[in-house]
Amino acid sequence: MSILTLACASALSACSLMPTYERPIAPIDSQWPASAGIDSSYKDSYQRLSDKGWGHFYTDKTVQELITIALANNRDLRVAVLNIEQARAQLGLRRADQFPSLNAGITGSRVPASGAGISSTYTGGLTFTAYELDFFGRVASLKEQALAQYLATAEASQTARIALMSAVAQSWLSLLADEELLRASRQTLATREDSLKLVNLKRENGAASDLDWRLSQTLLESARVTLAQQTQKRALDENALALLLGQSLPASARTQLARGQLETVQLTRIAAGLPSDLLTDRPDIRQAEQLLLASNANIGAARAAFFPRISLTAGAGSASSELSGLFKSGSWGWTMAPQLILPIFDAGRNQANLDAAQTGRSIAVAQYEKAIQSAFREVADALASQSTLDQQLQASQALLEAESERAHLTQMRFDHGAASQLDWLDAQRSLFVAQQALVQTRLSFLQNQISLFKSLGGGANPLDIANVRQR
Repeated sequence: MSILTLACASALSACSLMPTYERPIAPIDSQWPASAGIDSSYKDSYQRLSDKGWGHFYTDKTVQELITIALANNRDLRVAVLNIEQARAQLGLRRADQFPSLNAGITGSRVPASGAGISSTYTGGLTFTAYELDFFGRVASLKEQALAQYLATAEASQTARIALMSAVAQSWLSLLADEELLRASRQTLATREDSLKLVNLKRENGAASDLDWRLSQTLLESARVTLAQQTQKRALDENALALLLGQSLPASARTQLARGQLETVQLTRIAAGLPSDLLTDRPDIRQAEQLLLASNANIGAARAAFFPRISLTAGAGSASSELSGLFKSGSWGWTMAPQLILPIFDAGRNQANLDAAQTGRSIAVAQYEKAIQSAFREVADALASQSTLDQQLQASQALLEAESERAHLTQMRFDHGAASQLDWLDAQRSLFVAQQALVQTRLSFLQNQISLFKSLGGGANPLDIANVRQR
């Protein structure tokens, strides 16, 4: 009898009141805007970043080492991974609700009899209590909700992983840029100290005015201020990188930092593909869709609350008035107590719960669409910046070459008395500004490439949902 009942319950549990899920239409254009400057050759050779992995993009050995350290030690990422474990445990609880809990127990009671003496009763055997027969899919809907929330948590961890890799790479580039700017600031400070000494000597011999001396002093103090600012920024950037790594910089990175230059860092040029690719390539969009699926499943559970809830308590074992005869022949028996609860009046509680679930799904749809739109903008911004920064980098390199030549010619003219002190100081100041501008432009160019890689999904692999369902 019990086996037949459980079989019927299993057959009827396939009934589900969840709405049929349909993925909302992506609220974005099918092509990138013209300002993105998509190169057709890259578009034709597009290959999903998830097929290549992050090592294909971050080809620099030092960057790869730092990312590997951060993935192992970063505490924020560790919390994200532990959140997955917590969500997996919640999923396990919901899955367990679909099966009866079988327990073994022995109980005894002694109560006064109607006449003289005491009546004793002892029971022992196997029982399961208040097992819900999921005829209308309430428990199954809650399990689907927990599954979707677990997958959403896993996708959130992927997003945190991509963000961490991007932050580590960008922080390392900033540190390299700081080193270059520090070297340029030290060289400029040394040059201006020598210049001030020369102007001071000329001033003492009447060959330079007080104005020339003050101009040289102004440039010198300006260089000292810049050096102090760069020193502070480098220290702060190293601290920020150490926090991301979860430890101090390794010795190999410090060696590379001491001798390295920003221009030696090369990143793989990547293609953008189509906007629709973002739906499967970006874990934050996949996370938003899983949350939408969870809210969809919640509607099924809310709808099931309007229908009868049937639970079953059953047991099989032995009963005896004496403890010594509990498991003797002839004392065996079984019990089964089904219970049906039909909601009649609840002051609108079930309807309010259903309304809240439906509103929650509408909110999840809006959040899903917003995630897509935000992703579209991030990629479009990175693509638009990519072409302009490429032009800025070329222009900055040409400007530095021009300013270097100008400073050299001005120095020659100044040495021969054909240029004034003011002309020479102006040329030196412009050269320093051009050096700083080139480093900053190169840093922006490289960091934009990282932002584009991150916004396209960062090489994250989609979760194997079918495998998760089978666990």
